[in-house]
Amino acid sequence: MIIDVHAHWGPWFFSMEVGSVATNLTVMDRYGIDLAVVSATEAVIYGVAAGNRALARVLESSDRLLGYLTINPRRLDDAERDLRELLPTGRFVGVKIHTDYTGSPANSAQTRAALEMAAAHDLPALVHTWDTTPLDLAQAVADIPGVRAIAGHMGANGWRHAIEAANGVDRLWLEPCFSHTEAGRFAAVAAAVNPRRLLFGTDATLIDPAAAYGAVLAADLPPELAERVAWRNAAELFRLDLSSDTVPRVGG
Repeated sequence: MIIDVHAHWGPWFFSMEVGSVATNLTVMDRYGIDLAVVSATEAVIYGVAAGNRALARVLESSDRLLGYLTINPRRLDDAERDLRELLPTGRFVGVKIHTDYTGSPANSAQTRAALEMAAAHDLPALVHTWDTTPLDLAQAVADIPGVRAIAGHMGANGWRHAIEAANGVDRLWLEPCFSHTEAGRFAAVAAAVNPRRLLFGTDATLIDPAAAYGAVLAADLPPELAERVAWRNAAELFRLDLSSDTVPRVGG
């Protein structure tokens, strides 16, 4: 079992044939990924409301995709409406916050308010982090009761800061996807943090899962930790019931 906690659905602004659900599933099959939690590229890059609703329709068509409802920290009224209207579908299991595209750093009042909203709805938040920003996210987690956050890219080239962040606060998880993966990066993080705080993420379909998959394989994790990274920690974080072969249920 493999759960990808950082994936996307929909076309990017590059010349890439990645817009269809079929492409998502083909890529997942290539690497043995059973479930992917996806945000709508349209919601992250262009229009949040339209993108979230397009994703809601897509999620009805595939049992192997679960959704992040994208929140723009500068449009929280829209976010509250989307949460109210789309969470009852049962297919959204978290929220996505992209700090750079929205001009809302992790330590900004806007992103902190978005994290408070996620906590109020008891949803994990996947937050874009880079360089030193895992430390800012960790401080927000420490300050906001109940928030559960994933440091997307585990800080990218700032992964050493992600180690400090994860060891300084609970309720913060790390996932490894990065377009310029350094040798030994994931192995060093895995050796230094609580094994229950590690997840598997690829950034598909923007990046081929080979990068994250290879980084995790190269870390040569012991079997119990490898299982935790591959799926068990994600199932616990998102409270997924994987006891049957049918659609994963939230809250199991």
